[in-house]
Amino acid sequence: MSRTLRKLDQILSDRGSKYAVSGCAVSNRAEIDAALKSLKRDKSYAKATHNTWGVQLSQGGPLKADDGESGAGMVILRMLEREGLQDHLVVVTRWYGGKHLGGDRFRHVQTCVRSYLDAVSDA
Repeated sequence: MSRTLRKLDQILSDRGSKYAVSGCAVSNRAEIDAALKSLKRDKSYAKATHNTWGVQLSQGGPLKADDGESGAGMVILRMLEREGLQDHLVVVTRWYGGKHLGGDRFRHVQTCVRSYLDAVSDA
């Protein structure tokens, strides 16, 4: 099943790191994998340092992946839980800029997810 992946490029940048957020409706792991594969067909996303994601599946529960950005998948899951958004994959992409961001990286993940949720609710 083909799902349209919505991309919001360049949400923010901090100390050289750049962030973007993407997402689409999904209903199972195969659709998640297909959406991630579709995202990574874009060379800039394939070369990103981290493509962290989370989804609350109505049939299967929560799934997440940190992709090396430890704890970021849980941040996405918590926000989706609070919103009550199910069966919707949200991917936060980070291109590392050479400087560690410490705890700020979690705020940036939240900012990206909020931008995505606002865009989806406006659509």
